[in-house]
Amino acid sequence: MRLYINFCCCLIIGLLACNQPYVIKPKGYQQIELPAKQFQSFSEAGYPYSFEFPTYAVIDKNVNYLGTDMRKEAWLNIRYPQFGATLFVSYNDITPKTSLDTLVRDAYTFANNHNSKANFIEDSAFEVNDQVKGVFFHIGGDVATAYQFFATDSTRHFLRAALYFETTPNEDSLAPINQYLFKDMQHMVRSLRWK
Repeated sequence: MRLYINFCCCLIIGLLACNQPYVIKPKGYQQIELPAKQFQSFSEAGYPYSFEFPTYAVIDKNVNYLGTDMRKEAWLNIRYPQFGATLFVSYNDITPKTSLDTLVRDAYTFANNHNSKANFIEDSAFEVNDQVKGVFFHIGGDVATAYQFFATDSTRHFLRAALYFETTPNEDSLAPINQYLFKDMQHMVRSLRWK
């Protein structure tokens, strides 16, 4: 009987001591080490443009699009191995067949393809100089690409880029890297020159 009373007392004390509701601990994310910003130049034969890109990135010129080798079209990828990210860069000559209006409309279409998952899509025009102007797209939410842009001189050259990650999109966990790489994209645009 004494054992039963001790058990009941302990049970009552235990129940009364736990007066705070149980809260599930949220998932945590590991700290991301961001390298110092240093840039190098990309200016190679066969590419009608040059720009600066980060030293912690790698240029991949072996680009295939739907089974077609796009090296002769001056396409390339800028890979960020430590972040599992790639900036896909495509280039088009402005011709009567591929007019500026068509290329700009396509760039807006690519950005708007994320409407079903996006919380918002913001576009902001920029002009570096008379030869380099365009639009940055910021796409919010758990989308495959948070940042895209196009740059053009309006007469001959049109360059488009989109940043993708090799992971399931999670806006919160990717936010620091997205903001960090967006600054690299801005630097790329500021240093962009046509040949």
